[in-house]
Amino acid sequence: MLPNLLPAEIFTYALVFSRMGATLITMPGFGETYVSPRIRLLIALAITVLLTPIIADKLPALPAAPASLILLIIGEILIGVFIGSVARLLMSALATGGAMLAFLSGLANAMLFNPLLSDQSALPSVFLSILGLLLIFATDTHHLMLMALLDSYMLFQPGVVPAFDDFANTLAVLLADSFRVGLQVAMPFVMFGITFYTGMGLLARLMPQMPVFLVALPAQILLGLFLMMTTFPAALLWFLNYYQTTFTRLFLPG
Repeated sequence: MLPNLLPAEIFTYALVFSRMGATLITMPGFGETYVSPRIRLLIALAITVLLTPIIADKLPALPAAPASLILLIIGEILIGVFIGSVARLLMSALATGGAMLAFLSGLANAMLFNPLLSDQSALPSVFLSILGLLLIFATDTHHLMLMALLDSYMLFQPGVVPAFDDFANTLAVLLADSFRVGLQVAMPFVMFGITFYTGMGLLARLMPQMPVFLVALPAQILLGLFLMMTTFPAALLWFLNYYQTTFTRLFLPG
């Protein structure tokens, strides 16, 4: 009986680990490049050990053919990547808003490495992204992401072919929503930019001899920093509410 029981137990844990590992690799905060792969591996293993006894009755039996086993594991990995990508897309709202306000505040050329996107981004974009991630962990919002790992077995049953069309449609809608939220975060700077550039244009017409560029750029940066100081708290709370609401609606309907 032991030779038959042991492969079944290994298969059960391996199947759960496939989804947990794929999710944590792509999920913000857990899947960043600066997080040690060993730490991510230990977290995935710990979650697997905790969840497997709870969801064991929802897992399919050990397939007889190796090809079926490979397809089953690939399906679990795709589901995990989808869950992590949803969380990553929600975080992109801050990066988008930061890029917009960087152009409108005169800080577009202040480039810095963004650890959340693993590329060079404008300074406000990096600052907003890191603050948003810090706020998620400080308010225990990351617990929603961990709870979604358990509830995902009610939404996406193992052994059932994932609905790739629904996955693509959900990601497309979330991408549009993230752009909208990013624009809302940057909206005070849009209004500031319209007013500031209009005023500078009128001033250039009224006083042609004045070097508008030399006067406007320092004033634009100074006013932009003041606007960041006054609007960032509300913008981050707006983003946090969007993150919690969207993630709960998608993965925690109960």
